[in-house]
Amino acid sequence: MNTKKVKIGSRVIGGNNPILIQSMTNTKTEDAAATIAQIRRLEDAGCEIVRCAVPTMEAAAALGEIKKQVSVPVVADIHFDYRLAVAAIEHGADKIRINPGNIGSPERVRAVVDAARERKIPIRVGVNSGSLEKELVQKYGGVTAEGLVESALGQVRLIEDMGYDNLVISIKSSDVMMCVGAHELLAPRTEHPLHVGITEAGTLTAGNIKSAVGLGLILHQGIGDTIRVSLTGDPVEEVKSAKLILKTLGLRKGGVEVVSCPTCGRTQIDLIGLAGQVETLVSGYDLDIKVAVMGCVVNGPGEAREADLGIAGGIGEGLLIRKGEIIKKLPESELLPALKAELDALLKQKKGSYV
Repeated sequence: MNTKKVKIGSRVIGGNNPILIQSMTNTKTEDAAATIAQIRRLEDAGCEIVRCAVPTMEAAAALGEIKKQVSVPVVADIHFDYRLAVAAIEHGADKIRINPGNIGSPERVRAVVDAARERKIPIRVGVNSGSLEKELVQKYGGVTAEGLVESALGQVRLIEDMGYDNLVISIKSSDVMMCVGAHELLAPRTEHPLHVGITEAGTLTAGNIKSAVGLGLILHQGIGDTIRVSLTGDPVEEVKSAKLILKTLGLRKGGVEVVSCPTCGRTQIDLIGLAGQVETLVSGYDLDIKVAVMGCVVNGPGEAREADLGIAGGIGEGLLIRKGEIIKKLPESELLPALKAELDALLKQKKGSYV
């Protein structure tokens, strides 16, 4: 969907700009040092926009120091108290996330809008299924996609009527198919950029599956300008998952893709451990290639044919494979260093092509 362009710090979303990856810190924002450290880890993982909870005035004030020491745009997440939103804006937030429905009177919403207008920063209007207005729950006989959309558009209209349209919309639900349906209803009815995610998705396994299904269905229709994979755990995992979802959908290039076989009775090497080591190793390489990790020397070379590089394990030894061709046989302990040497050579070659 062709949405309006919105500037968030140094980044621009909407229009034909790439879909950006967002995550949220789980540190106490008041602890600026811990929050800065986590944001830097998120940046290293590929996070492009970061959101921080602002439940206190101390947290709002900490944004000033945080902003000085990170390079990604910082979004302030506000609930209930409009004064926190105003303070966060004054301390340099690049965007404000509010639910106007829980901010209070129109006058309080206007105070936030006026502060955002003065600093020329966008407001993200966020509606969650868990906070849908009672009258809409009653109107639709429960929490529904239609109710979420009506709530979001009503709150957007409230801000637009105040003369401000520098907005981003998010409508989230932990019900995957409801969330998909809501986005399908909303997208044709607005030009504002959409932030997409499945809220309260769960732990690493459940959250990844629900997010992959939901985000996959939404993004494949051309809906969405920023995404967050919500996981209970280290937010760096959210970024890794978001990158993989975008890459799987063909919406992002770059980064090493690791493919590995599921193990079977022929596996004669610690494939699970080796695949994990390879995944960690390749995360530091800016290369657009595929690396295969195979568990046996019988099918390994054939299965790794479509990969740029591959290793296949045997009893205490393994094969190094390049473009489906066996390069050499090595002791098991030398497989990882040999793969690293190949990656280093490709990276050097890539950097040389830029000179």
